[in-house]
Amino acid sequence: MLDDEKMIKSLLDSKYDLVLTDPAVASGAVLAKYLKLPMVLNVRWITSGEGHFALAPSPLSYIPVPGSGLTDKMNFIQRVKNILFYSIIVFQQKFLVGPGYDAIYLEDFVQSAGEHGVIVMTLGTLVNALPKDVADGIASVFAKIPQKVIWRHKGERPSTLGNNTLLVDWMPQKDLLGHPQTKVFVAHGGTNGVQEAIYHGVPVLGIPLFFDQYDNLLRLQERGAGKIIELGDVNRHSFEQGINEVLHQDSYRQNMQRLSRLHRDQPMAPMDQAIFWVEYVMRHKGAPHLRTEAYKMPWYSYYCLDVLLLLLTVATVLLFSTVAIFRFLCCRSRRKTKTKQH
Repeated sequence: MLDDEKMIKSLLDSKYDLVLTDPAVASGAVLAKYLKLPMVLNVRWITSGEGHFALAPSPLSYIPVPGSGLTDKMNFIQRVKNILFYSIIVFQQKFLVGPGYDAIYLEDFVQSAGEHGVIVMTLGTLVNALPKDVADGIASVFAKIPQKVIWRHKGERPSTLGNNTLLVDWMPQKDLLGHPQTKVFVAHGGTNGVQEAIYHGVPVLGIPLFFDQYDNLLRLQERGAGKIIELGDVNRHSFEQGINEVLHQDSYRQNMQRLSRLHRDQPMAPMDQAIFWVEYVMRHKGAPHLRTEAYKMPWYSYYCLDVLLLLLTVATVLLFSTVAIFRFLCCRSRRKTKTKQH
């Protein structure tokens, strides 16, 4: 591209103000650098690993791992912590969360619910199954209600399961929550699930398990849009009381739909917002104040080489110390044996 003198001359003569490009097309960034123009990347960012591999690099030297409590301004010790957090998350994603699932189609089952509607239940990807007595109690409650139930459950099939309940290994959660037939979302309170429930106006019966889930559900309960049942308190009676309360008290749905309207009400349309930020970068000469901390870091810190050197040093010292202690004990044992023989 840069060898095309005619095209480059045309671009220079046109005196463009900005380059708008996608991070998937590396030539856009090269062209912006060559033309000395500010650049705007179109990045639909997410916080999980897919964002790192498919959209843009996320160096651990200044991009904090979600849940680590760190910011983009990290000292050496904090970068060590960030790498350790990242290693744990990679392990979880590879061995606990994966693999991917094929899509399933539930439209016929959902439509067959009629006026009673559907209840969607999932406790996330980190929990495959509930204790058998808890699962049997929940299944027996579902069997008594007129609603159809779609339940993500991978454990032993509950003995009290009713004909109105469909067990699945995976579900298109966002699509189901957006379906007009969905009446209640029984969930663990993960961030994505809570945001999707708010967006679609579906009240939540929450069973928090760990991490931020209790706090997420507490915010819904405080606003009258959800109800919490602690995992240790889940039994046939408490679950039946909770599901009937969220199902039949109109205030839960009304409050959640009010939150949905607030959530959707934005000061400008998405296209207008995109135009604003493009012009913002142009007005502020590339907006250097929005640049990441990477611009202020030496190359060895950017690539966390100092952190890796520390971890390698610690591992080496531990290894040699273990070998030295083992050799010392062996030699000492031999000397004692020789002394006794003499």
